[in-house]
Amino acid sequence: MKARQIREGILWMGAVDWDRRLFDALVPLPDGTSYNAYLVTGDSKTALLDTVDPSMYHHLEAQLASVEHLDYLIAHHAEQDHSGSIPAVLARYPEASLVCTPKGKAMFIDLLHVAQERIVTVGDGDTIDLGGRTLQFVHAPWVHWPETMLTYLPEDRILFTCDFLGSHLATSELYSTGRPGEREAAKRYFAEIMMPFSNLIVKNLDKLDGLQIEMVAPSHGPVVSNPSYIIDCYREWSAGPMRNKVCLPFVSMHGSTRVMVDALVAALVSRGVAVERFELTASDLGHIAMSLVDAATVVIGAPTVLGGAHPAAAHIALLANALRPRTKFVSVLCSYSWGGRAVEQISGLIGNLRAEALEPVVCKGLPRSQDLQAIERLADQIAQKHRELGLM
Repeated sequence: MKARQIREGILWMGAVDWDRRLFDALVPLPDGTSYNAYLVTGDSKTALLDTVDPSMYHHLEAQLASVEHLDYLIAHHAEQDHSGSIPAVLARYPEASLVCTPKGKAMFIDLLHVAQERIVTVGDGDTIDLGGRTLQFVHAPWVHWPETMLTYLPEDRILFTCDFLGSHLATSELYSTGRPGEREAAKRYFAEIMMPFSNLIVKNLDKLDGLQIEMVAPSHGPVVSNPSYIIDCYREWSAGPMRNKVCLPFVSMHGSTRVMVDALVAALVSRGVAVERFELTASDLGHIAMSLVDAATVVIGAPTVLGGAHPAAAHIALLANALRPRTKFVSVLCSYSWGGRAVEQISGLIGNLRAEALEPVVCKGLPRSQDLQAIERLADQIAQKHRELGLM
């Protein structure tokens, strides 16, 4: 795409990656993504905010063809989908300085071999005057790397947020207004990338309270023309109440674990507890991550393989441990044939979850009546725990 005007003297630049389907060799991208950069021109100086993934540099290069001089290249975040084209931009504009946080400086030297003399560091609250326009820097560590910062443009009331408040969404629309598909893309993005840092996100959201923001310009997804919508979403997802819901990912090799899962789903629903059920060999990991954002309880269904947990169940436990959802209760359903260490293994993989462990249900082979009764008791316990939290 060509550069697109947001305001007079402020251009969206970058690339829409319609075809990318995997991020970090891990995160599914069913809707593609974009890599957004922004050119801000003042009366005397010009700044480019972020670059693009190196695979898409040719798009940015074409958009910069009419930009003869660049004073500053603002680097909000060192991850290469934003920073990977920094060396090419600095080579194109030898007069430009790379502006970043002090923590970012070492990263740009290590990851991209940027020369130290090209880097200028800024503190939290520092400003750069472009002539009639001011870049005000807001340090926002751990959204989602330690060196991250945001840039506020007070004259235009625009907040440039890099990964923060963004979404993986390829679209021809320049602006997002919170349409249903956009909200889902933003929640998926939060779940997969931001959720491990929920406590720190709340603190960084609080730093924005004193800013008058009319537009949020992230580095993934469309520009948000209704900032309160996305900020309110982040407050809800990072610190809001949990839902009366069980996230139930499972895998079943010969049907026994599936019988247990179906019995638990029926028991929970009859007690007024919602369930989001995911069969792991066919489910989108992003949907599971989204469910983890606000599920009060997580139950993992796992048969054994060679005496241990099925790898798919172990993988989802490891993923949940990395994402650190705020879930309150966890349990395991397990069917085994001759070796039953699955519960022990899964419990060891979710140590980051600050959740109360409920009694697991473990059966040998196909569930018998006593196993199904144990599942009913687990459903009773989950429902009671949810009532005690005021969720029912």
